[in-house]
Order: sequence, then structure tokens, then C-alpha cells
Amino acid sequence: MNRSMEDFTRVQSPRPETPEPDSRQGRRNPRAAGVQLLDNDGAISVQLESCLKHIFAKYCTPTPVMTKSGVPLIPEGAYLDTEGLDAWAVATNGKAFDEETKNELVDFMDITEEGFLTYKGFIQVYQLQTQSDEEETWKDLSAHGYDRTLKLVASRREDLPESDVSVPAWVADASLKLEYMLIPYHSTLDLNAAS
Repeated sequence: MNRSMEDFTRVQSPRPETPEPDSRQGRRNPRAAGVQLLDNDGAISVQLESCLKHIFAKYCTPTPVMTKSGVPLIPEGAYLDTEGLDAWAVATNGKAFDEETKNELVDFMDITEEGFLTYKGFIQVYQLQTQSDEEETWKDLSAHGYDRTLKLVASRREDLPESDVSVPAWVADASLKLEYMLIPYHSTLDLNAAS
């Protein structure tokens, strides 16, 4: 390929809002979005921690209590047991962690005496991942339904207008509509029967 540098500078990035990897990791979102994964000191941002708290709450033991504002209250000593860790890995990456990865978590992250990943360890995973490969953290967040403004979205299908998303007539409240669209499909559950 005999292309000049001029040819490369004319090519538009398919994702202009995401700078090239030589940017500081964790701070690649446009400032206009107002959301960064890491703060100025390189720690997990408040916005990212809020998302991670919701994700951890889906898989941890004991089950968290939801506050009136909808924020999960992670119980002292909460952890991801083997089933929770596998469920989180499958939801995030499409498959459970192999034994080598599980051993690395036990060796390097905060765990319980029984070897289960704690909330602190969960945050450590994302701290390290975001510092070294921010885009992987964005992929994880997307897999759990978050967009680049760290808002939970009803659909990752950005090519469909919201009007194409069908919900039963009984779902009138907008917040219920969002919750309904996030319910995993179960063939044995007929939610339309209530209408």
C-alpha cells in the first residue's frame, strides 16, 4: 500500500467522540458529555462507581437493599460467590472466567476469607482495567446496558427508533416501560396476559 499521510488524515473516524488510544486512559469521553471513567487522580469516578454498584448488586450475596432513590445499598461484607462471579462474567463477556482468571482475581484483588470477590475487589478490577484499557470498560458497561453518558438505556439497538420497541398496554408509566424492556425474555412468562 503506497498511501501518503495525507490520505490517512482525510479519513474520518467512525467514532469521532472517542480519541485515539494515545489519550489518557479513563478520560477519553468528550468533555461535553460531562462523564469520565476516572477522576483527575486516576481513581474510579463517582459516575462510574454508581454504575458498578448497580452491576455488582445484581450478582452479589447477600442481596442489597434498594434505597428510595433506586441506588442499591451494598451490605457490609457483600461478595460475588462462584455463581455470582460466573453470572457476572457471562453477562459481561458471554462466558464464565477460566480457572486461570479466577486464580488471578484471588491472588491480586480483595477477597473474603473463603476466596470470594468483594465489592472493593470488584472496584479494583475496574480500576486496573480502566487504567490499562478504557475501551474494554466501555464494552463491559455497554453489555450491562449503559451508554457513553453512563445512563442505563432500554435498548442497545441504536438503529431502531424508540417507537419500534413494543411494550404491553398495561405498561403506561415511563419508568415501568424502561424496567419492562430490561426484563430478560422468559418463554414461560407471559407479561401480555395482564393487559
